[in-house]
Amino acid sequence: MGGARKADDVDRGRESYRRQAWAEAFRCFSAADGQAPLPAPDLELYALAAALTGRDDDYFALLDRLYQMYLDGGEPIRAAHWAFWMGFRLAAQREMGRAGGWLARAQRLVEKTDCVEQGYLMLPTVQRLAAEGNADGARAAAAEAAALGDRFGDPGLSAFARCMEGRVLLRQGQVAPGLSLLDEAMVAVTGGGVGPVLTGLIYCTAIACCSQLYMMDRAREWTAALASWCDAQPDLVPFSGTCLVHRAELMQLGGSWPEAIDEARRAAERVSRRIDWRANADAHYQQAEVHRLRGDFPAAEQAYRSASELGREAQPGMALLRLAQGRSADAVNSIRGALRASNDRLQRARLLPAAVEIALAGGDVADARRGANELGEIAADFGTEVIGAMAAHAQGAVDLADGRPDAALEPLRRAFRVWHEVGAPYIAARLRVLIARACRALGDRDTATLELDLARRVFEQLGAAPDLAALDAPAPAAGRDAPAGLSPREIEVLRLVAAGKTNKSIAKQLFLSEKTVDRHVSNIFAKTNVASRAAATAFAYQHGLV
Repeated sequence: MGGARKADDVDRGRESYRRQAWAEAFRCFSAADGQAPLPAPDLELYALAAALTGRDDDYFALLDRLYQMYLDGGEPIRAAHWAFWMGFRLAAQREMGRAGGWLARAQRLVEKTDCVEQGYLMLPTVQRLAAEGNADGARAAAAEAAALGDRFGDPGLSAFARCMEGRVLLRQGQVAPGLSLLDEAMVAVTGGGVGPVLTGLIYCTAIACCSQLYMMDRAREWTAALASWCDAQPDLVPFSGTCLVHRAELMQLGGSWPEAIDEARRAAERVSRRIDWRANADAHYQQAEVHRLRGDFPAAEQAYRSASELGREAQPGMALLRLAQGRSADAVNSIRGALRASNDRLQRARLLPAAVEIALAGGDVADARRGANELGEIAADFGTEVIGAMAAHAQGAVDLADGRPDAALEPLRRAFRVWHEVGAPYIAARLRVLIARACRALGDRDTATLELDLARRVFEQLGAAPDLAALDAPAPAAGRDAPAGLSPREIEVLRLVAAGKTNKSIAKQLFLSEKTVDRHVSNIFAKTNVASRAAATAFAYQHGLV
């Protein structure tokens, strides 16, 4: 009777596994294993069901059993296979000591054997070399792992190794060959034949690459594919949190801010810190971003702190929050610290737009110009459209603050076109505000009014309270209510300085002597604590005087 019951549980477990009903498969195999130890093939399915339902303690215990079972049975290569997966998962949980021990066990078992496990054991080497900055070594190891996967007929290893090689190429700026490898890996995944664990890893790696390079079309396409894959497996825990975070990022970019918050919250609830600390941290960061943009600064602060506690860098969001709170010095120190800590060009590309914005808000046009120039160099090296738009945005903002509205218009309009076509209404609206300021400085008030009206409409639809407040803030006219105590005449002179006028032309326009204008400019510099016309211009834009 008991044997028949166990056989029924095993059959149901196998059928549930085939249907990707991971929780049911786990329950059935657990019941059968409780009656009598499962044979190795069913124990493998039991272990994978544990992994896919987020039961890491059970997963580790089952992998240990598999390792010992195969070792005792005289099958060292299969023992090495499961020792590898034990080490690989432990490394993902940042338990590096235990991970290293299990990977060393696996390596020792296969060191004299030509087998596909040799390819799997190259994957941690690829990760280590890439982290050390040895891109050539990482690429070579990934290519060798893919070749072993091809030779031994393991499509999962081949696809994942090519995905990793593509990631290394992309980070080197070799975008076309890198994308080709990612595309090849994704074809293997979407075509089936790759196991669920490697499928999830490939999806997440490929989408992360596209996100870092701001390749929005692919990011949307592959995030939708990952979402469909996850939705077909309601019990799936790993990878589902990452999917929700990517969806939240795309929703925020597309202007669906309430939905973005909901998806990010679901991601944080879906995966524990232990199962996927990165997805959990990213979920908190994503919530913080939307809270900041909507002006809920206390909620943003708490969410940034939660992300940081989990090990995720809270920049550039935290620095931009400090800027929005009027804590300019803290914003400068935060963003500069983040830039000093990173040599990775793609990470710096994420930080530099905020660094430029913060520098301009503080009147440091020279520092903003340096940041914009570096961003331009990164854009030229990677050649992707959106990073190019980010660089053009920064360049235009700096030119505008530097009193060169004529030079600012072309890069600002170029950046606007890209973000508008990508479907990023908030960023496009912020560019409209800069375009309006440039047009107003050039005397084109009709275009300036139109651009501001369109920007306002977007900010109202999104609930972008800080941006609306900035638009509605009146330009102080005089006396003690004016920034830095500027007089009405000084504000008038400052506006003309910001428009790029010389003291001589200002004197002529205002019917003043040039000496009087010189004195006004000196007073402006002293009151606003700046040392150049460029910095005074930045002050004027920061305080809505132009």
